[in-house]
Amino acid sequence: MNLFEYVGGRIRELRESQGISQDALAKSLGVAPNTVSRWETSTNKPDLEDLDKLARFFRVSILEFFPPDKTATDEPINALLRTAKQLPKEDLEELQRYAEFRRARHLLAKTSRARPGRKRKEQSE
Repeated sequence: MNLFEYVGGRIRELRESQGISQDALAKSLGVAPNTVSRWETSTNKPDLEDLDKLARFFRVSILEFFPPDKTATDEPINALLRTAKQLPKEDLEELQRYAEFRRARHLLAKTSRARPGRKRKEQSE
């Protein structure tokens, strides 16, 4: 299963678990009705902003749309955790969203580089 098949499956699972139709989800996100269907079947690939909207809509981490990462914790991570523990709740939530957004961006960029002939969005800006 490739990354976008996984993403599509997660979108479908979250949508169905909340009893939401594809049309209702599309309307809530401000996208065309067939867009959700195409995401779920991997015909079209949601970009990072789409995934952020989906994560906010479903009230989940953006990383819910990516396969689990099984990396070991190291000292920079531990230092970040020690610092984060001292932040107010609203700052901590924002830090978490930022870290998740950055991780998702890297995961998507890695997928774009793996497919020859695809031009990355950042290169055209």
